[in-house]
Amino acid sequence: MKKSVKILNKQTLYSGFFCMKKYQLQHELFAGGWSSEIQRELFERGNCVAVVLYDPKRDEVVLVEQFRVGAVENPINTPWLIEIVAGITEENEQPEEVARREAVEEAGCKILDLIKINRFYLSPGGSSEQITLFCGLINSENVGGIHGVAHEHEDIFVRAVPFSVAYEMVLKNEIDSAIPILAIQWLALNREQFQ
Repeated sequence: MKKSVKILNKQTLYSGFFCMKKYQLQHELFAGGWSSEIQRELFERGNCVAVVLYDPKRDEVVLVEQFRVGAVENPINTPWLIEIVAGITEENEQPEEVARREAVEEAGCKILDLIKINRFYLSPGGSSEQITLFCGLINSENVGGIHGVAHEHEDIFVRAVPFSVAYEMVLKNEIDSAIPILAIQWLALNREQFQ
């Protein structure tokens, strides 16, 4: 059953590379009636696209490693996280376009075939960001090196590894970012259809 929300007030607290808004709202309750007035802050980052680049002939996954400010004060691990290709959706850009653009910019890869995995919220308790996740079939023969867009301050180390190595990295918590974990687990369940 669809429920309703009343937005009583919305205020922009910060607007820069990202945006923070404050909402005053009420929502319908499962038991009937309306909630009391609630205040919530919402981090608006825009929607993103991620793509796990996979070579079915070589059974290799392309991994990227880059600095992430969200992990800068993590006392256990490094802020250089192992991830998959991803990027922010620009205005009027389709997710498939983002996947293909980011594969070239971040990893020097041309996607031969693109399969949509899913679309989901990453952290809906406080962020509006939705991720569209793809699997991009590629030829990984010459993949590697340092890539990224200079004016975006990207410094991305790229490597192709056997699927078994990528999966082991997930199991050992060497990959500790949610999107590549989901993508590699999806690939574990589905990669045989591409071989």
